[in-house]
Amino acid sequence: MTQQIAILGLGTMGMGMAKNLLKAGFTVAAYNRTSAKAAPLGALGARIASTPADAARDADVVISILSDDDVSRKTWTGEHGALNGAKPGAVLVESSTVTPVWIAEFALLAAERNLHLVDAPVTGSRLQAEGGQLIFLVGADAGILERIRPVLAAMSKEIVLLGPIGSGARMKLINNFLAGVQVASVAEAISWVERSGLDREQALKILCNGAPGSPLINTISARMVAANYEVNFLLSLMRKDLHYAGADAATLGVELRLAKTAEGRFVEAADAGHGDKDMSAVIEPLRAQSR
Repeated sequence: MTQQIAILGLGTMGMGMAKNLLKAGFTVAAYNRTSAKAAPLGALGARIASTPADAARDADVVISILSDDDVSRKTWTGEHGALNGAKPGAVLVESSTVTPVWIAEFALLAAERNLHLVDAPVTGSRLQAEGGQLIFLVGADAGILERIRPVLAAMSKEIVLLGPIGSGARMKLINNFLAGVQVASVAEAISWVERSGLDREQALKILCNGAPGSPLINTISARMVAANYEVNFLLSLMRKDLHYAGADAATLGVELRLAKTAEGRFVEAADAGHGDKDMSAVIEPLRAQSR
């Protein structure tokens, strides 16, 4: 079984993922741009690396969970990037929500260095990452996936092979497109209820238990009502994901009009100072309009 793991990025998702790798008995090296955030993981036995290349040295599997294409590209390909530290034959796992365009470029860069890329973004948020209950959406060669299955299994409840490299990235954008549209819709619906004079608790019970209800709507509406914006999924990242989704769909001749509208709501919220909060804070500009 693969033993040496590197993880790049210890944000909302990465910290929980790294802790589960340690719990499973893997040797973990970790890198984070803000080194202070890595200290708790060091206390649990991880080696804290000074650069992505340093983290990747000696690793059989190198996993990144980062914010966007630009950060991923810099972390992998920069002067001290992980590609410069990874040993030949290592498996690289990109679990960030990025574009298929970057994944295709990344796959070529990896192949030039005799490295294997697995495109494996995750569904779930902070709680699922902490509980080892993520779902990996994988684009990869089936044989390479089997080599690292125990690593992914330590962080997840399900591993879904969707097809060749790029399939995971595209499926993740489709998933987050639907999630982002729902979150924006819930914000508008709750604002409508609050201004109307309807009993909010009664209205939400009807909506959550009726045809519109879903696990996401139930969770997000509760956070909006409580104005509890502790980060489970960062608002600014949903804004980015909706933009990426629209751009990728356009390459296939599909116009995501709802993605553009929902993205506008997240832009408003970010511009109002809520970008570093949970995505449920997208309701706050709507509430401010009625004050």
